[in-house]
Amino acid sequence: MQNEKIYMTTGCALRLKAELKDLLYKQRPEMVNTVAWAASNGDRSENADYHYGKKKLRQIDGRIRFLQQRLEQATVVDPLQQQGIADGRTLFGGTVTVETDSGEEKTYCIVGVDEIDLSKGRISWVSPIGKALLGASAGDLVSYRSPRGEEELEVVRVEYLRLD
Repeated sequence: MQNEKIYMTTGCALRLKAELKDLLYKQRPEMVNTVAWAASNGDRSENADYHYGKKKLRQIDGRIRFLQQRLEQATVVDPLQQQGIADGRTLFGGTVTVETDSGEEKTYCIVGVDEIDLSKGRISWVSPIGKALLGASAGDLVSYRSPRGEEELEVVRVEYLRLD
């Protein structure tokens, strides 16, 4: 995954920036104060508050580094702007309604790996279904390999909607 491009929607970028801001300006300063208080209580070798605080601070710092690198390397894509260049095709950020072999309609939104949410139909652009749908237009048949074997979907509709 190191060489893989990082794409995310504007909504995802805003959520990650809000999390980063919360970690930097709220959670980390609070934990620093907690560690300082615990350290002032004396013997650190048996001080559970101190050890827990230091561990939590390392976790917060790790998450901060991850978010900063992620946002720095990411290509942010606005799904609404994609509609202007899509020409009816499925691009990153597109919402695609498909019909399965069994006649069931499903809707998938092609998003980045940081915003996958199967309950909302948000699938990664690097997933088997996501890869199969990229570039497809309404009326196209696409196939992908699933654990059950080769499966086929018919693209019914491609839309570009605001994602929160």
